[in-house]
Amino acid sequence: MDADRGGTVPDARQDDPQGLAAHAGKVVEQLLDVGLDGRGPFDSAQKVADSARSDHGDTERSVDAVVRSHLRLAAAGGFVTGLGGFVTLPVALPANILGFYAVATRMVGSVASLRGYDLRQTGVREAVMLTLVGADAADLLAKAGVRTSGRLASLAAQRLPGPAIMVINKGIGFRLVSQVGKSALSRFGKGVPVVGGVVGAGVDLYLMRRIAESGRREFPQAVTAR
Repeated sequence: MDADRGGTVPDARQDDPQGLAAHAGKVVEQLLDVGLDGRGPFDSAQKVADSARSDHGDTERSVDAVVRSHLRLAAAGGFVTGLGGFVTLPVALPANILGFYAVATRMVGSVASLRGYDLRQTGVREAVMLTLVGADAADLLAKAGVRTSGRLASLAAQRLPGPAIMVINKGIGFRLVSQVGKSALSRFGKGVPVVGGVVGAGVDLYLMRRIAESGRREFPQAVTAR
């Protein structure tokens, strides 16, 4: 995913005839609300982590279980969204943006919790969200004037100022929405409903696997002070 191509609003609008980038401002707020904190039947990242720990005991076995379950959710979500082909594209794609990344946010948040990070801390929450944009995280942090020492988990030790958080969140939301908009055609194949469903599931599974790898890497086992 080459998120740098969506770095300016004019370019994104040209590549985004459906106006998906207009949703960018609300994306991160919704993902934090649903993906990390949970809403309705969608369990919070903390609850998922606690359940995995209860079932498996060992930290890494619990992490593996969380990742596996969320990969299954990603594949199922992609297939359901793609079933309508181009007929449902304007309506279904925005819903899938939130649905896919809510699952990804919860997955990474659960991994972070299992490895000893407090999901109530602002720095940890921002690190979880930055994991979703991969290599673009460094660019967003630089634009916000935030320095990290190595992995994104190092943000847990920082007290991020409000203006920096606003810059980071806006950048994350814009990148997520604009990139999904650019990949809409590939997601839905040639507009044939069943083919579109298969392509959607495959793309979502691939992207979720990449995010899982990033989450494992960016949140190593936290060192507990003695």
